[in-house]
Amino acid sequence: MAVRGRRVLLAELLGGVRRLFDRVATNAAHVLARVAIATIVSAIATTAPVAAPLSSTEIAALAAPARGKVGVAGRIVESGESFSLSASDRFPMQSVYKFPIGMAVLAEVDRGALALDRVVAIESRDLVYPGQYSPIRDRFPDRTQYTVEELVRAMVSESDSTACDALLRLIGGPSVVMRFLRSIGIDGIRVADRERAMGRNRQLQYRNHATPDAMVALLIALNEGRGLSRPSRDRILRWMTESTTGPNRLKKLLPAGTVVAHKTGTGGTWRGVAPATNDVGIIILPDLRHLAIAVFVSDAHADMDVREHVIAQIAKAAWERSVR
Repeated sequence: MAVRGRRVLLAELLGGVRRLFDRVATNAAHVLARVAIATIVSAIATTAPVAAPLSSTEIAALAAPARGKVGVAGRIVESGESFSLSASDRFPMQSVYKFPIGMAVLAEVDRGALALDRVVAIESRDLVYPGQYSPIRDRFPDRTQYTVEELVRAMVSESDSTACDALLRLIGGPSVVMRFLRSIGIDGIRVADRERAMGRNRQLQYRNHATPDAMVALLIALNEGRGLSRPSRDRILRWMTESTTGPNRLKKLLPAGTVVAHKTGTGGTWRGVAPATNDVGIIILPDLRHLAIAVFVSDAHADMDVREHVIAQIAKAAWERSVR
């Protein structure tokens, strides 16, 4: 039987097993049955036949039109199959850094240091500069109070930079984010500055960097629930899935209806060079496995449409190779 045919059967089998899982009662008498079903699902997902992963040569060919430095890392969470290009190099994150910041804020909520319904005053020092992206500043210029939950949602789903700076101030600054990342075993991501600071000095964006490998590790940590309670994990995944930014990046060329929980980052072009055009996320495959992927395009000379198309093409190629 062809690999694609086995994939179709696998998806049908997984769907049936998961429906059975959902029907099993939650009382103690059915615990062993639930564990057995969960084990079957995991075993099926991790032993499914797959095509060879994308090679670095293939990725480099897709990346070439960006005319810049491109870094890619991807991994099937359940089976460990991976692909990469310059995945240990550092790339400026731009607003991708709001993803680890969001996780760190929710970790503070989980440990009781913050409450989601706590009201936060938006001060003038939190308002980012004109030209920096902030829907809450532009839509509600007279509003001065938001809950923690509203700010995290705005930061993650809409990439709001004013919300980001307010939350960093609230939790105690970038050092708290770094402490959280270390606590869950993530190395290779650096959050160093607030958005306003980067708005004053373009070069600071290069201090807030990540390797594609580290970002994929963080995505997998989120998928596994490391460092967050189940409600917090589900909340940030929902916000990332509802993201309004970057529709022409990871999601653009995937089949309609594909679930993608992602976070974008973009640096404005200066003298013909774009410092950052990024998208990182978790893509749910038809057989319910999870593809964690990070694509960073740095110091590129191509225009925005081309840079975004490069990201979309890489995501499409990874998808197609994963579902064969």
